[in-house]
Amino acid sequence: MATQAAVVQAPNGIHYAMWGETRVSDADLERLVGAVPATLSAALDHRAYYFVPLAIADTDETMVAPGYTVDLGDRAICHRNAAFGSTEAVFLSTRLVEDRFGLAFEFFINVAHNFVEAAGVPESFAALAWLQADAQVRGETSQDAWETRRRAQDSHGGNQRSIDERARSAYFESAFSDALAIYMLSLAVDFDYHDLRERDYPLLAAPALAERLRHVASLFPRIPAMSSRCSTGARARAAITSISTKDLTR
Repeated sequence: MATQAAVVQAPNGIHYAMWGETRVSDADLERLVGAVPATLSAALDHRAYYFVPLAIADTDETMVAPGYTVDLGDRAICHRNAAFGSTEAVFLSTRLVEDRFGLAFEFFINVAHNFVEAAGVPESFAALAWLQADAQVRGETSQDAWETRRRAQDSHGGNQRSIDERARSAYFESAFSDALAIYMLSLAVDFDYHDLRERDYPLLAAPALAERLRHVASLFPRIPAMSSRCSTGARARAAITSISTKDLTR
């Protein structure tokens, strides 16, 4: 399949392909891929993102289905990684999600984790996240960020707090990946902040998330090549403002 699908390079430098009955329009896919800041592309140059109907989970070899059936859907996974020579391929199942939000976030969180794997976490973001954590700001952006932050800050021996450096490093990676993914999501789709919640953990307080998003936006500015009814900069600013004021009473 990987040899049959035509991999193209978007104007922002991201490599991607679509294969099979994805039920994703070319325009929607271009908008999705185009929301990735061009400044990320150098770290992702060896990556290719394949949008396929279903990536099958229960096989030794990487297999994808050209369409959807209930049986194949039960065997599929949201994404699957594979190596083809020097290319690291990420297969994303488009038919396991019910809306653009689900597919967009799956794509962006993969892009964010791939970027962190290659380039690490900016020191300025790590300093901001730890300042918030040290101030006991409520909640986090994902289960991973919540758990690793808790482990990093576990107290040992009365009021003496010992920092687990391995957990803190994992926390920075999770928190930054989340923030980067949410930033890209704000450029591509309209969404409700509470849609980001996975399981039983409190969401990061909206003002704290807005602060993280503003910082990410300063590191990875808007994409001039991306067209929309409003500029991506205005869209991101609107999303950040909305998150910082919306749902504060919930």
